[in-house]
Amino acid sequence: MSSLARKFQQQQEVEVTVQEKRIVKTKKHWLTPGEKIIGVVFTGLVCFGAVNLISNQAEIYQVNKDIQEVQTSINEITKVNNDLQVQVSELSTYERLWEKAKQMGLVINENNVKVVHEK
Repeated sequence: MSSLARKFQQQQEVEVTVQEKRIVKTKKHWLTPGEKIIGVVFTGLVCFGAVNLISNQAEIYQVNKDIQEVQTSINEITKVNNDLQVQVSELSTYERLWEKAKQMGLVINENNVKVVHEK
């Protein structure tokens, strides 16, 4: 090969490498900027919804706990009231009242007893 042919061949190789360097591959993005914005907004809404749901459940739990405490206190007070009613009924028996009256010096005078009839 002559030197002119070599120079021509080397020149072609240089041109091919220069052309290869000029070809710049554009990088394709997986998501477009609009899709990224929509994804971020959707993620934000999901997070907000999750936090809102959890806070509502916590409030419901607290209200249920308060209701249970009130019901427990109502049951205790009802029990105390029933015990007090039993005590009142025991203390207001005729025999007990008659004993207390005797201790205080009261006596029954059968001539002073008046019977009241209901109409």
